[in-house]
Amino acid sequence: MTTQKASALAVALCLSFFAAGCKKKVGAPPPPPAPKQEAPKAPPPAAKPIVKFFTAEPSTIERGQASSLKWEVAGANSVSINQGLGVVGNSASGGVISGNRSVFPSSTTTYTLTATNSGGSVTESVTVNVTAPQAAPPPPAPAVKATFGEAIAREIQDVYFDFDKSDIREDARNVLTQNSDKLKTIFRDYPNGTVTIEGHADERGSAEYNLGLGDRRAIAAKDFLVQLGVPADRLRTLSYGKERPQCTENNESCWQKNRRAHFTGQ
Repeated sequence: MTTQKASALAVALCLSFFAAGCKKKVGAPPPPPAPKQEAPKAPPPAAKPIVKFFTAEPSTIERGQASSLKWEVAGANSVSINQGLGVVGNSASGGVISGNRSVFPSSTTTYTLTATNSGGSVTESVTVNVTAPQAAPPPPAPAVKATFGEAIAREIQDVYFDFDKSDIREDARNVLTQNSDKLKTIFRDYPNGTVTIEGHADERGSAEYNLGLGDRRAIAAKDFLVQLGVPADRLRTLSYGKERPQCTENNESCWQKNRRAHFTGQ
Protein backbone atom coordinates (compact mmCIF):
# COMPACT_ATOMS: atom_id res chain seq x y z
CA MET A 1 0.00 0.00 0.00
CA THR A 2 2.80 2.32 0.78
CA THR A 3 4.41 1.77 -2.57
CA GLN A 4 1.18 2.42 -4.37
CA LYS A 5 0.64 5.69 -2.51
CA ALA A 6 4.13 6.82 -3.34
CA SER A 7 3.65 6.04 -6.98
CA ALA A 8 0.38 7.87 -7.04
CA LEU A 9 1.99 10.90 -5.36
CA ALA A 10 4.79 10.92 -7.90
CA VAL A 11 2.38 10.75 -10.75
CA ALA A 12 0.44 13.65 -9.30
CA LEU A 13 3.57 15.74 -8.93
CA CYS A 14 4.59 14.98 -12.50
CA LEU A 15 1.19 15.98 -13.76
CA SER A 16 1.28 19.22 -11.83
CA PHE A 17 4.73 20.08 -13.13
CA PHE A 18 3.62 19.19 -16.64
CA ALA A 19 0.57 21.37 -16.33
CA ALA A 20 2.62 24.25 -15.02
CA GLY A 21 5.05 23.91 -17.88
CA CYS A 22 2.25 23.90 -20.35
CA LYS A 23 0.82 27.18 -19.05
CA LYS A 24 1.55 30.32 -21.17
CA LYS A 25 4.02 32.70 -19.61
CA VAL A 26 2.31 36.05 -18.79
CA GLY A 27 4.38 39.37 -19.18
CA ALA A 28 4.36 42.59 -16.98
CA PRO A 29 1.22 44.83 -17.32
CA PRO A 30 1.59 47.84 -19.75
CA PRO A 31 2.22 51.27 -18.22
CA PRO A 32 -0.80 53.58 -17.94
CA PRO A 33 -1.27 56.09 -20.81
CA ALA A 34 0.29 59.58 -20.36
CA PRO A 35 -2.25 62.30 -19.53
CA LYS A 36 -3.23 64.53 -22.46
CA GLN A 37 -1.75 68.07 -22.40
CA GLU A 38 -4.01 70.98 -23.43
CA ALA A 39 -2.78 73.23 -26.27
CA PRO A 40 -1.68 76.70 -25.00
CA LYS A 41 -4.46 79.28 -25.30
CA ALA A 42 -3.89 82.23 -27.71
CA PRO A 43 -3.65 85.61 -25.92
CA PRO A 44 -6.82 87.74 -26.24
CA PRO A 45 -6.71 90.33 -29.06
CA ALA A 46 -5.61 93.85 -28.08
CA ALA A 47 -8.43 96.33 -27.49
CA LYS A 48 -8.96 99.02 -30.12
CA PRO A 49 -8.22 102.65 -29.26
CA ILE A 50 -10.95 104.80 -27.70
CA VAL A 51 -11.68 108.28 -29.09
CA LYS A 52 -12.76 110.23 -26.03
CA PHE A 53 -13.64 113.29 -28.10
CA PHE A 54 -12.97 114.91 -31.45
CA THR A 55 -14.54 118.37 -31.90
CA ALA A 56 -14.39 121.49 -34.07
CA GLU A 57 -14.90 124.81 -32.29
CA PRO A 58 -16.66 126.70 -33.70
CA SER A 59 -18.32 124.29 -36.05
CA THR A 60 -19.58 127.12 -38.31
CA ILE A 61 -17.30 129.91 -39.51
CA GLU A 62 -17.16 132.56 -42.19
CA ARG A 63 -14.69 132.03 -45.01
CA GLY A 64 -11.29 133.26 -43.88
CA GLN A 65 -11.91 132.55 -40.20
CA ALA A 66 -10.38 129.71 -38.17
CA SER A 67 -11.85 126.68 -36.42
CA SER A 68 -9.94 124.70 -33.78
CA LEU A 69 -9.90 120.89 -34.01
CA LYS A 70 -9.48 119.28 -30.56
CA TRP A 71 -9.07 115.60 -29.73
CA GLU A 72 -8.22 113.10 -27.00
CA VAL A 73 -7.62 109.40 -27.69
CA ALA A 74 -6.77 106.58 -25.26
CA GLY A 75 -4.90 103.39 -26.12
CA ALA A 76 -3.62 104.46 -29.54
CA ASN A 77 -0.12 104.19 -30.91
CA SER A 78 -0.79 106.71 -33.67
CA VAL A 79 -3.41 109.37 -34.40
CA SER A 80 -3.82 111.04 -37.78
CA ILE A 81 -6.29 113.46 -39.40
CA ASN A 82 -7.05 113.70 -43.08
CA GLN A 83 -7.34 116.86 -45.20
CA GLY A 84 -3.56 117.18 -45.27
CA LEU A 85 -3.00 117.31 -41.50
CA GLY A 86 -1.37 113.85 -41.34
CA VAL A 87 -0.08 112.28 -38.13
CA VAL A 88 -0.90 114.47 -35.15
CA GLY A 89 0.26 112.20 -32.30
CA ASN A 90 2.24 109.06 -31.45
CA SER A 91 2.53 106.95 -28.30
CA ALA A 92 4.68 103.81 -28.21
CA SER A 93 2.98 102.71 -24.99
CA GLY A 94 -0.54 103.32 -26.27
CA GLY A 95 -1.19 106.08 -23.78
CA VAL A 96 -3.45 109.13 -24.06
CA ILE A 97 -2.88 111.31 -27.12
CA SER A 98 -4.47 114.76 -27.13
CA GLY A 99 -3.99 118.00 -29.01
CA ASN A 100 -5.52 120.77 -31.07
CA ARG A 101 -4.95 122.29 -34.48
CA SER A 102 -6.31 125.43 -36.14
CA VAL A 103 -7.75 124.98 -39.62
CA PHE A 104 -8.87 127.54 -42.22
CA PRO A 105 -11.13 125.72 -44.68
CA SER A 106 -12.37 127.76 -47.64
CA SER A 107 -15.52 125.64 -47.94
CA THR A 108 -17.49 123.20 -45.77
CA THR A 109 -15.06 120.40 -44.89
CA THR A 110 -15.27 117.10 -42.99
CA TYR A 111 -12.22 116.10 -40.95
CA THR A 112 -11.75 112.41 -40.05
CA LEU A 113 -9.52 111.34 -37.16
CA THR A 114 -8.04 107.80 -37.33
CA ALA A 115 -6.58 106.19 -34.19
CA THR A 116 -4.65 102.90 -34.55
CA ASN A 117 -2.90 100.30 -32.41
CA SER A 118 -2.14 96.58 -32.72
CA GLY A 119 -5.79 95.81 -32.09
CA GLY A 120 -7.02 97.79 -35.09
CA SER A 121 -8.23 101.30 -35.80
CA VAL A 122 -11.19 103.54 -35.08
CA THR A 123 -12.35 106.74 -36.80
CA GLU A 124 -14.31 109.81 -35.77
CA SER A 125 -15.39 112.72 -37.99
CA VAL A 126 -16.39 116.36 -37.52
CA THR A 127 -17.59 118.88 -40.09
CA VAL A 128 -16.71 122.56 -40.23
CA ASN A 129 -19.42 124.50 -42.04
CA VAL A 130 -18.12 127.51 -43.97
CA THR A 131 -20.38 130.41 -44.93
CA ALA A 132 -19.65 133.30 -47.25
CA PRO A 133 -18.65 136.45 -45.36
CA GLN A 134 -21.23 139.17 -45.22
CA ALA A 135 -20.72 141.86 -47.77
CA ALA A 136 -19.22 144.96 -46.28
CA PRO A 137 -21.66 147.83 -46.21
CA PRO A 138 -20.95 150.46 -48.84
CA PRO A 139 -18.98 153.42 -47.54
CA PRO A 140 -21.16 156.33 -46.57
CA ALA A 141 -21.64 158.88 -49.26
CA PRO A 142 -19.42 161.86 -48.68
CA ALA A 143 -21.26 164.68 -47.03
CA VAL A 144 -22.16 167.43 -49.42
CA LYS A 145 -20.56 170.61 -48.24
CA ALA A 146 -23.01 173.43 -47.66
CA THR A 147 -22.71 176.49 -49.79
CA PHE A 148 -21.40 179.67 -48.22
CA GLY A 149 -24.88 181.18 -48.23
CA GLU A 150 -26.33 178.07 -46.56
CA ALA A 151 -23.66 178.19 -43.86
CA ILE A 152 -24.44 181.87 -43.14
CA ALA A 153 -28.19 181.25 -43.02
CA ARG A 154 -27.74 178.30 -40.67
CA GLU A 155 -25.15 179.76 -38.28
CA ILE A 156 -25.57 183.55 -38.15
CA GLN A 157 -28.45 185.11 -36.21
CA ASP A 158 -30.28 188.41 -36.73
CA VAL A 159 -29.93 191.23 -34.20
CA TYR A 160 -32.76 193.57 -33.23
CA PHE A 161 -33.08 197.31 -32.43
CA ASP A 162 -35.34 199.61 -30.47
CA PHE A 163 -37.82 201.87 -32.21
CA ASP A 164 -36.07 204.60 -34.22
CA LYS A 165 -32.66 203.50 -32.82
CA SER A 166 -29.47 202.12 -34.32
CA ASP A 167 -27.62 201.57 -31.02
CA ILE A 168 -26.51 197.99 -30.30
CA ARG A 169 -28.63 196.69 -27.42
CA GLU A 170 -27.27 194.33 -24.76
CA ASP A 171 -29.04 191.33 -26.24
CA ALA A 172 -27.68 192.27 -29.68
CA ARG A 173 -24.15 192.49 -28.25
CA ASN A 174 -24.38 188.88 -27.08
CA VAL A 175 -25.68 187.69 -30.44
CA LEU A 176 -23.04 189.64 -32.41
CA THR A 177 -20.28 188.22 -30.19
CA GLN A 178 -21.44 184.71 -31.06
CA ASN A 179 -21.76 185.69 -34.71
CA SER A 180 -18.19 186.98 -34.78
CA ASP A 181 -16.75 183.63 -33.71
CA LYS A 182 -18.86 181.75 -36.24
CA LEU A 183 -18.03 184.17 -39.04
CA LYS A 184 -14.30 183.73 -38.48
CA THR A 185 -14.70 179.97 -38.81
CA ILE A 186 -16.92 180.23 -41.88
CA PHE A 187 -14.52 182.65 -43.57
CA ARG A 188 -11.67 180.16 -43.04
CA ASP A 189 -13.73 177.43 -44.67
CA TYR A 190 -14.96 179.68 -47.48
CA PRO A 191 -12.12 182.09 -48.25
CA ASN A 192 -13.99 183.81 -51.09
CA GLY A 193 -17.32 184.40 -49.38
CA THR A 194 -18.67 187.84 -48.51
CA VAL A 195 -21.42 188.66 -46.01
CA THR A 196 -24.01 191.36 -46.59
CA ILE A 197 -25.48 192.96 -43.48
CA GLU A 198 -28.99 194.12 -44.32
CA GLY A 199 -30.55 196.98 -42.33
CA HIS A 200 -34.35 196.81 -41.90
CA ALA A 201 -37.00 199.04 -40.26
CA ASP A 202 -40.66 198.71 -39.35
CA GLU A 203 -43.42 200.27 -41.43
CA ARG A 204 -43.71 203.51 -39.46
CA GLY A 205 -42.09 206.56 -40.97
CA SER A 206 -41.30 207.49 -44.55
CA ALA A 207 -39.50 205.18 -46.93
CA GLU A 208 -36.59 207.62 -47.23
CA TYR A 209 -36.20 207.97 -43.48
CA ASN A 210 -36.31 204.19 -42.96
CA LEU A 211 -33.69 203.65 -45.66
CA GLY A 212 -31.32 205.87 -43.69
CA LEU A 213 -32.28 204.16 -40.41
CA GLY A 214 -31.70 200.73 -41.91
CA ASP A 215 -28.31 201.86 -43.19
CA ARG A 216 -27.27 203.08 -39.75
CA ARG A 217 -28.33 199.80 -38.19
CA ALA A 218 -26.33 197.73 -40.73
CA ILE A 219 -23.23 199.90 -40.22
CA ALA A 220 -23.53 199.63 -36.41
CA ALA A 221 -23.63 195.83 -36.64
CA LYS A 222 -20.65 195.78 -39.01
CA ASP A 223 -18.53 198.07 -36.82
CA PHE A 224 -19.23 195.89 -33.78
CA LEU A 225 -18.11 192.75 -35.64
CA VAL A 226 -14.97 194.43 -36.96
CA GLN A 227 -14.04 195.48 -33.41
CA LEU A 228 -14.26 191.75 -32.51
CA GLY A 229 -11.79 190.84 -35.25
CA VAL A 230 -14.02 189.99 -38.20
CA PRO A 231 -12.31 191.12 -41.45
CA ALA A 232 -13.93 194.35 -42.64
CA ASP A 233 -13.28 193.49 -46.29
CA ARG A 234 -15.51 190.41 -45.95
CA LEU A 235 -18.48 192.51 -44.76
CA ARG A 236 -20.67 194.92 -46.71
CA THR A 237 -23.84 196.78 -45.75
CA LEU A 238 -27.13 197.33 -47.49
CA SER A 239 -30.34 199.04 -46.34
CA TYR A 240 -33.83 197.94 -47.33
CA GLY A 241 -35.63 200.29 -44.92
CA LYS A 242 -39.21 199.14 -44.62
CA GLU A 243 -39.31 197.52 -48.09
CA ARG A 244 -38.88 193.92 -46.97
CA PRO A 245 -40.79 193.37 -43.72
CA GLN A 246 -40.43 190.01 -42.02
CA CYS A 247 -43.87 190.43 -40.41
CA THR A 248 -46.88 192.33 -41.76
CA GLU A 249 -49.16 192.55 -38.71
CA ASN A 250 -49.91 195.99 -37.28
CA ASN A 251 -48.62 195.59 -33.71
CA GLU A 252 -45.47 196.09 -31.66
CA SER A 253 -44.55 192.44 -31.61
CA CYS A 254 -44.52 192.38 -35.38
CA TRP A 255 -42.75 195.72 -35.71
CA GLN A 256 -39.98 194.46 -33.39
CA LYS A 257 -39.26 191.60 -35.77
CA ASN A 258 -38.80 194.08 -38.61
CA ARG A 259 -36.32 196.34 -36.78
CA ARG A 260 -33.29 194.17 -37.43
CA ALA A 261 -29.93 193.57 -39.05
CA HIS A 262 -30.05 190.45 -41.20
CA PHE A 263 -27.03 188.51 -42.60
CA THR A 264 -26.79 186.90 -46.04
CA GLY A 265 -23.87 185.24 -47.79
CA GLN A 266 -22.70 185.46 -51.40
